[in-house]
Amino acid sequence: MKTQLYIGGEFVDASDGGVTPIVSPVTGDVIAEVAVPTSADLDRAVSVAREAQAQWRQVGVWQRAAVCRKVGELIDARRDELAKLLTLEQGKPITESYADVDETAELFRLHAEDAVRLHGETLPANDPHKRMWTFYQPVGTWAIVIPWNFPVLMFSEFAAPGLATGNALVVKPPTHTSLTLLTLVDVLNEAGVPPGLINILPGEGDFGAQLVSHTGIDAIGFIGSSATAEKIVQTAGLKRAIIEASGNGPVVVLDDADLDAAAKAVVQGAYYNAGQVCCATGRVLVHQAVHEDFVAAVKAAATEAVLGDPFDEKTTLGPMNNQRTAEKVDRHLEEAKERGFDIVVGGNRSADYPTDLYYEFTVVDNVAPDSLLSVEETFGPVVPIIVGADDDELLRLANDDALGLQGAVFTKDMTRAYRFVENMRTGQVIVNDSNGFWDINMPFGGVGGTRTGWGRIGGKHTLLDMSDLRTGVIHLD
Repeated sequence: MKTQLYIGGEFVDASDGGVTPIVSPVTGDVIAEVAVPTSADLDRAVSVAREAQAQWRQVGVWQRAAVCRKVGELIDARRDELAKLLTLEQGKPITESYADVDETAELFRLHAEDAVRLHGETLPANDPHKRMWTFYQPVGTWAIVIPWNFPVLMFSEFAAPGLATGNALVVKPPTHTSLTLLTLVDVLNEAGVPPGLINILPGEGDFGAQLVSHTGIDAIGFIGSSATAEKIVQTAGLKRAIIEASGNGPVVVLDDADLDAAAKAVVQGAYYNAGQVCCATGRVLVHQAVHEDFVAAVKAAATEAVLGDPFDEKTTLGPMNNQRTAEKVDRHLEEAKERGFDIVVGGNRSADYPTDLYYEFTVVDNVAPDSLLSVEETFGPVVPIIVGADDDELLRLANDDALGLQGAVFTKDMTRAYRFVENMRTGQVIVNDSNGFWDINMPFGGVGGTRTGWGRIGGKHTLLDMSDLRTGVIHLD
């Protein structure tokens, strides 16, 4: 198990020898002590990244793509080891960990193919003596700040397109979910990723601010909360950035929807990764004509959320990852109880497990639009149900939110569906499927007028965001 910093192609201790314990949310045991980087470690990581990137950008795109494909192949070969370690440190069910590892491998293959097809164009010039064309070059050295809910998959969302387009990365995962990513380094080395191109420094507190503000960093990739995103933007200034921030996306259920299908999708979107997903089921907005029937369907579907040991393949709901997030769920549900909302299912932590991070799957009905469950990202296994009178009110409720990252609408009428797709203020709208739907080739990200960020994760769009579009002009006599 790797626990040191990874800088310049080598595992090294922190310059001051500092370490911090990692406690598994599954067992409550200390499973490792990971090195904690200093500013000197950061300086070294940025320096070697810049040196490596200067050489990597000169490597042909077909060669870079071959390395990325090799990374994907080697991840496949170690999927059991990586998935089990991911569940131990993060808490998600083992079936989800396998899915994360598989998608990580697929992202490296996908972006290898995207990179060799990233091309510019020849432009017509007003002056017949001029020739103009566009081409792409890597931005340079990126600071990548990833969260604890998908520590390997979200790493690959930047690392795969970043490597394929000729960039270098200095990556900061949270300390308490860094083990799987550090283990993945063996794969990078075996695949032929040059030393220094990827550096991993687990950190907390103000280390992230030091990283994004470092003068040797050219651009920033961030996935996490809106509050942290705003601090990063204030600190980073004009540096290029891809920001994917908090989501509390609405799920709209119209009166002609398939209620059983909608209920199952809503439940699945709330228990996947214990609801710790930026596109999890956030606020469920239901047409009043089908409200009672929908609540009954959700209550029936809730049996699919099987709380238990995440290493048991029958488990669909594992522990939450950390106390801070669980306490936020506590706070939201305490307010719900105080205000008299209806707790249909669950509502508490479970006392039957090794840690108190195992949270009951919860459904809350008749939630007020101004409550914490509605206006904040709960980030737990909770389904809050809000009632709307008609399509107009449901659309207004859907857009009365600063965290509309991804939304969903359930209806059999495609005219009504189009209205919500085109007018819901979210980056993506999913029709007749879970709000948690995601595809590695889908451009995923926030939308203007919200606190959800900018730039896109997925497909060629991330490669475009991690590249500079350049223009060449030649004068011909």
